[in-house]
Parts: sequence; C-alpha cells; structure tokens
Amino acid sequence: MDIIYLSDLRIETIIGIYDWERRVKQVVSLDIEMATDIAKAASSDDIEDTLNYKAVAKRLISFVGESEFQLVETLAERITDIILNEFNVPWVRLRLNKQGAVRGARDVGVIIERGCKPD
Repeated sequence: MDIIYLSDLRIETIIGIYDWERRVKQVVSLDIEMATDIAKAASSDDIEDTLNYKAVAKRLISFVGESEFQLVETLAERITDIILNEFNVPWVRLRLNKQGAVRGARDVGVIIERGCKPD
C-alpha cells in the first residue's frame, strides 16, 4: 500500500454551534492520508494513472467552503465520504482541526479513519 497525502489544507467555512460561529467563517485545517497504489503511475509517469491530489484538494475546498455544519464530526464524515466514493480510495485517514476553538489549546478537532486499509 502506498499513501498520497495532503498536509495542512486550510479552508474557510461556517462551522460551530454558537451564534457568533454561524455568522463568520473560520479556518479548518485538513491533514489527509489516502491509500493508493502508485506503481502504475510511477511506471507510466502519467497523471491519469494516479490519485490526483490537486483534484481532491479542489473538490474539498469547494465542498468545505460552501458547507455550514455545526460539528467538526459531521464535516469530517462528509469529507471522508467524498474521498472514498468520488476518488475510488479504499482507505482514508483525516485529521480535521479547528484552531482557536478552545482557550488555551492551539487547536482541537477529530481524527478519523474510514474504509479498509490495504496490506
């Protein structure tokens, strides 16, 4: 198994349960690991033979930027659903953080894994 990853993908969105959070966009940061097999792409040197991380990023920037979820848990589930189903990825690990959500903590968030991790 190989992993293609995106690190610290920052996206502005409406997220949160408090009234003030429903009125202003906040930045969430995504760290994503996606299982894939890069052997064919490494051999062909053709973008069509690999998981296009730019396409994944563009899709997530659009989706997250337009979303208005209350919970980071809900947002995380929807993001992993998109990656698994639209990009034919068998396994994904997502770390989603919301900086400044808790006084005294640099960031808070969730880490989830979905799908079946290939050997």
